Amino acid sequence: MAYPKEPRIHELAGKIIEYGRLAHEYGGRGVADAWNDVEEKMKETLERLQGLPIDAELKEREPDDLPSIRAQRTEGPRRLWGSFDKAVYKEKLEGAMLARFAGCTLGAPVEFWDVSDMEKWAAYIGDAFPPQHYWSKIKNPNDLRYGKSTFYEYTLEGLFQVPVDDDITYTILGLLIAEEHGLNFTTEDVGKSWLKYLPVACTAEEAALNNLKAGIPAMQAADVNNPFCQWIGADIRSDPWAYMAPAYPAKAAEYAYRDAYLSHRRNGIYGEMFFSAAQSAAFAVDHPDQALRIGLTEIPKECSLYKDVEWALAVSGEIHDYKEARAAVDERFKGMSGVHTNNNACLTVFGLMIGGTDVSKVISETVAMGLDNDCTAATAGSIVGAIVGKSGVPEHWVEPFHDTVTTYMTNAEKFQISDLVDRFTLLAGKTHHES
Repeated sequence: MAYPKEPRIHELAGKIIEYGRLAHEYGGRGVADAWNDVEEKMKETLERLQGLPIDAELKEREPDDLPSIRAQRTEGPRRLWGSFDKAVYKEKLEGAMLARFAGCTLGAPVEFWDVSDMEKWAAYIGDAFPPQHYWSKIKNPNDLRYGKSTFYEYTLEGLFQVPVDDDITYTILGLLIAEEHGLNFTTEDVGKSWLKYLPVACTAEEAALNNLKAGIPAMQAADVNNPFCQWIGADIRSDPWAYMAPAYPAKAAEYAYRDAYLSHRRNGIYGEMFFSAAQSAAFAVDHPDQALRIGLTEIPKECSLYKDVEWALAVSGEIHDYKEARAAVDERFKGMSGVHTNNNACLTVFGLMIGGTDVSKVISETVAMGLDNDCTAATAGSIVGAIVGKSGVPEHWVEPFHDTVTTYMTNAEKFQISDLVDRFTLLAGKTHHES
């Protein structure tokens, strides 16, 4: 749906502040009163927007409870493996994890950059674009991401482990949640682990974390002061549940639902369920197209995310590179936030369809599309990586990691990738044997 034309609030707010300062400098009186009037009016408008009636029919098509979501699914395989082959699983898991880490690390230093800015930067430093390896140089190399890793550590020269990123942190946090609370973990258990491990969060996750700290129950934490509940934050948390439920998309989507409900609603929830199911299916199929279509069978068939992904799959044959992909998404989603679930999901689809089973092409084209491109490239990498396995991930993406990954979690900052593989394998075996 088309968004209403946005008012010039940011521009006007800036002028109100500056003209107030100028009036004060000139000796004018009443500046504070004028500012207070504006603030009160803005609060009234916020309350008005929060109280606007919603479309009841649309709400029926986009439920938040799991039974209703399942009732509105299309037919799907639900489960693809009849037995659990540990050797096959581990090869595919390593491919998924390593390609995820690679896509995230490639996109992180240029997160949200305009496509033209990435092109110009690549030309300036002499790198290929779309990038064929990690960036050789990056702006502001000494700046920190999440207070831990310098931007230099995301470059080819500075890489010595998987550097910090929220996408990767949530992958490992999902593992810790399942290990500490069991595979029957609840949304309340997710909240407990967030309070234990997360010192910081962003957008919807920050809202939920703050609400938990304020004593709001986990099942209501997404509903208070959270206009970000349909943004991408849940779908970037999708991969650990797939790793615990390989070739079992229905179970992966169920795990994802319990996690997503803490911070998201409607299409925010569906984003995590869809990508968890798609990544789970990727363990048992030969091409990303198959995984994505199976992923769709785990979300409501009339929700906007389903329709948007269906559109992306339908037109993907006409999308040949990152420029065409971004242009198509910009046209369809005018006015949507650049960190929304739906537009970024379509970029992920385009990256996978352009690259197919070529890991390098998938992650490089997806990063080149921009928007939340560390997230999209990480998810795309996870899907193609699970399909091709570790042997299908080119070594130049993997060698700089030195079997080490870092997070910003409290008292859980450094892990061996090989150990994570073993721990996920244990949980995946339990999922298949207990279900």
